[in-house]
Amino acid sequence: MHSKIRTTLTLRALHALLGLTLCALATAVLLAFSVVGHAAQPFDDQSFKQAQAAGKTILVDVTAPWCPTCRRQRPIVEQIEKETPNLVVYEVDFDTAKDALRHFRVQYQSTLIVFKGTKEVGRSTGDTDAARIRALVAKGF
Repeated sequence: MHSKIRTTLTLRALHALLGLTLCALATAVLLAFSVVGHAAQPFDDQSFKQAQAAGKTILVDVTAPWCPTCRRQRPIVEQIEKETPNLVVYEVDFDTAKDALRHFRVQYQSTLIVFKGTKEVGRSTGDTDAARIRALVAKGF
């Protein structure tokens, strides 16, 4: 009789542990997607020109996946995107978008450029201070 009770308790404990493990895994997946996911769109010359022609405020984010400064800028830019729905953000991959880098005259990753329509109104490189990045974006409004 004791063996049967022990087996039942062991199975219940394993079931509870499995449930906790699945819950932790689901939480980890959701957190990973919330950290990785952002609304910036890959740079496209045609849509960039359309946004300029419409007089929109545009942030061009020149980034690289291996860049530690870019990783520190990312959550700041994402938060500004969430708070500013009429801001258009384009992400330029420093390693692959060489034409865009030439067009914007960018030499370094972690460069942020703000446009109001066709006019460049601000630029910074390597800045990870949230207040300064916010002030930079505010120049477009």
